[in-house]
Amino acid sequence: MPTVVLKPGKERRLVAGHCWVYAGEIASISAEAKDGDAVEILDHRKRCLGVGLLNRKSQITVRRFSTQKEELNKDFFRRRLQAAAAYRPPSEARRLVFSEADLLPGFILDQFGDCLVLQALTLGIDQRKTLLAELARELFHPKVIIERSDVPTRKLEGLDETKGVLWGESDGHLLVNVGGVRFELNLIEDQKTGFFLDQADNYTEVARHCGGKRVLDCFSYHGGFALYAARAGANRVEAVEISDTAVARARQNADRNGLAGKIEFICANAFDTLKKYDAEKRQFDLIILDPPTFTRTKQNVDDAVRGYKEINLRALKMLPPGGLLATFTCSHHIGAELLRAVVVDAAADARKTVRLVKSLTQAPDHPILPAVPETEYLKGFLLQVM
Repeated sequence: MPTVVLKPGKERRLVAGHCWVYAGEIASISAEAKDGDAVEILDHRKRCLGVGLLNRKSQITVRRFSTQKEELNKDFFRRRLQAAAAYRPPSEARRLVFSEADLLPGFILDQFGDCLVLQALTLGIDQRKTLLAELARELFHPKVIIERSDVPTRKLEGLDETKGVLWGESDGHLLVNVGGVRFELNLIEDQKTGFFLDQADNYTEVARHCGGKRVLDCFSYHGGFALYAARAGANRVEAVEISDTAVARARQNADRNGLAGKIEFICANAFDTLKKYDAEKRQFDLIILDPPTFTRTKQNVDDAVRGYKEINLRALKMLPPGGLLATFTCSHHIGAELLRAVVVDAAADARKTVRLVKSLTQAPDHPILPAVPETEYLKGFLLQVM
């Protein structure tokens, strides 16, 4: 097996449990090694640190799959898939494999009924996606497998974005039940792999507080939080989403769940709506802020913080004593402590005191490895104005 030898002192992250090797940490690579190959990772004293997949085109040049020296063959990947599935309870909609968090860096596999959605985020996984699709058919017996490798990060691996049906026949459309709410999905065109599975538990948790309340759901997309709030008996629900096609789908989802007329869907920029409602002195009992990521790089964190501060400030100003704010960030670069600091700053400017009701995070089928902080990306707080 070809080898990658690290510079002195550069093994510490791997020893601590991380699985990435950066280009600047490498002293030498075997001449025969090709991009996509399995390589043995050695420290500067030639002690084995495990086996990973190589890609010189990426700044993350090796991603480790095992701490042992072993072949990354079909049996290896079968064991990894079996272990990932065994960790998760059966569900109609679930994440089956979450990349580094399941010791399969670069590979995502989601299940929606009898459909599987696969993402190949790295060169090594892309070269093995046919094998992985075969194993997914063997283990999970889907009727169709769809690829959603249409993510910009593939360019960092020297790969083009791609999507479509890998196996079987489908136009991507299906209905799925998530926590008792039925959603229409388009697994080929909708965001991410077709649904925000990471928020599934938070939909239910926030809905517990919505009975009889005036609820504002900002950045609503297909109506996730709004649908759960209306089903939980909210007195009034407004859902704000900038995409007209997403609003149309959200309305269909409301009709499908017998919630027609119980949610007012507003096609508008959530920043503008929050500013307008603040100026109008509107009041709500519960406001949800679930924006898309405001930054994908460390360089843009300051701009992102200003965005989070603005929406949280305007939301807090519209909450009376006892009112609740469910606020989220899905950027890895905005940690829980930074989000907390943003909320504290916004509350001070709004002249409100808030208490933490509950910290919120990604669903358990998106596990977090403490040694790999990149696996923790969804952070949220449920706060009450005092």
